[in-house]
Order: sequence, then C-alpha cells, then structure tokens
Amino acid sequence: RDLNEAIAAGTFREDLYYRLRVVTVTVPPLRERGADVMLLAQAFLERAAAEEKKPIKGFAPEAWDAMRVHSWPGNIRELENRVKRAVIMAEGRLVSPADLELSAQTQPPPSLREAKEKTEREAVIAALTKHNGNITRAAMELGLSRQALHEIIVKRDIRIPHD
Repeated sequence: RDLNEAIAAGTFREDLYYRLRVVTVTVPPLRERGADVMLLAQAFLERAAAEEKKPIKGFAPEAWDAMRVHSWPGNIRELENRVKRAVIMAEGRLVSPADLELSAQTQPPPSLREAKEKTEREAVIAALTKHNGNITRAAMELGLSRQALHEIIVKRDIRIPHD
C-alpha cells in the first residue's frame, strides 16, 4: 500500500515511516519490463519441470508470442502460476499457448492517443523522479510551465515521488 497516502490519512506513523525507509526501490509492473517476462518464465519453467520430473525443455514460439503480448494483470505471481500449471498440463517437450491458457493472437497496436498518453506519463514520472518530486524543476526540464505540468499530473493521476 502507498505509505505516503497512509501517513496523510493518519493510519501510519510518519516517524516509523522515516525509520523504516532507507532505500526506496520502484519496481514497475511486469507488463512494462519487456524481456524480464521471458527470463522469469524460463526460470520458472526449469524449476517446475525439475519439481514435476517432466522432460519439458522450453516454450513453443507461439507461447513466447502469447507471453510477450499478455498484460500480466497478476504480475509475477500470475506468470509463475501459469508456467507451473503449463508444465503440469503439457504433454510434449515444449509448452504451448494452450498449456499457458493464453491466446497466441497478437494485440493490435495502441492508438496514437494511447501512445501519446503513455509517453507523456512516462516522461513526467521520469522528470519528477529525477528531481525528487520538485514540480518546478521537472517542469523546466520538460519545457512546460509549472501549471501545465500540474494539470498533466492531475489528468494522468500521477503520484509525486518524495525523497
């Protein structure tokens, strides 16, 4: 849960927060981590195949495609569970999209509006993170007025990182 929100709501002690917070590590969701999905899937497959004593060696190309385009709403736990289940259910030496219970169909490309919104959001988050939540400095780096940046933060529901 977001401890900054809990502090603001009075449900988490601020002094305890600063005692515990030494290093903050931001881990993006699995769907934003590209090749990590494939590396993790292979590691999970090798572990599950050893545990189940099954001669599965890898994923069919269609399975790789299906994993690449899946949005992974359950993050790493979803990936691990799907791979483990696929190893148990697979009958050949390669895991198929059906074993993963994923469709091999590729998703349509995002619309121009969706791509613009995603890029804008990522740029704002990067600038805010770089400047420890300082809106004025982030706005200067992005070539925006402070007000324009604030409007984007509100519109995109961006949480401002604080050091």
